[in-house]
Amino acid sequence: MVSAAAARLMEVAAVGPYFAVVCGERPDTEGFRPLTELYGDGRALERYAETVARRLGTGQLRVAASTLHLQAASRLWSIALASASLTGHVPDLDPAQLWWRPVRSGPVELWLPTARELPQDADMVTVVHDTVAVRNLRPLDDAVHGVFGVSRQVLRGNAASALVGALRVLLARAPDAPHSPVPLVHALLDREPLTGAGTFTAAPGGSIAFRRRSCCLYYRVPGAGTCGDCVLRDRRTHP
Repeated sequence: MVSAAAARLMEVAAVGPYFAVVCGERPDTEGFRPLTELYGDGRALERYAETVARRLGTGQLRVAASTLHLQAASRLWSIALASASLTGHVPDLDPAQLWWRPVRSGPVELWLPTARELPQDADMVTVVHDTVAVRNLRPLDDAVHGVFGVSRQVLRGNAASALVGALRVLLARAPDAPHSPVPLVHALLDREPLTGAGTFTAAPGGSIAFRRRSCCLYYRVPGAGTCGDCVLRDRRTHP
């Protein structure tokens, strides 16, 4: 029997692949590792960055590391933000219980053997911030910065860009969510590690805009340009 927590995550997964996490027992567990391994094992992080680098066609591991950081942040924010907006509950994304597996293309696979939800004894902003920013992004930032030297400013911008990107998709695919995600995103952008990452505006009609104060380094991939929210967007040359 599917638990209520797992059922709510299935609802969230319908928004799109970045919002999906498989719950419960599954027959194909080969290759899955807890997120704590990615955060705490420098060699595991290096191997994953090497995989991302090959996929991007670049030999710069720092660029690949920034990209994998942005993708991981996107997955985590998407699940938590959509859960809060669509269901009014926030899943427990404890990195010791949340398992990951890289794939050939698309977002990394996530698996929760046991779906749990966080107690709602604090405001929604605090709960979402704790499960994503504190328990996951903080150790991931430390690992990516320590192993590859990606600056804290870039990582802060990545986290903020990932959050706003999740918001854009959620507004487009679930415009009638019971709990508006816009105030939640506003509040999260005012908390560390996102404070000062960029300028965010939301119009009454639902349109949003974000310009980050850093660059994710993706423009250094052969044939790539700058992202839509990049600080370099309007500059003629790159540093």
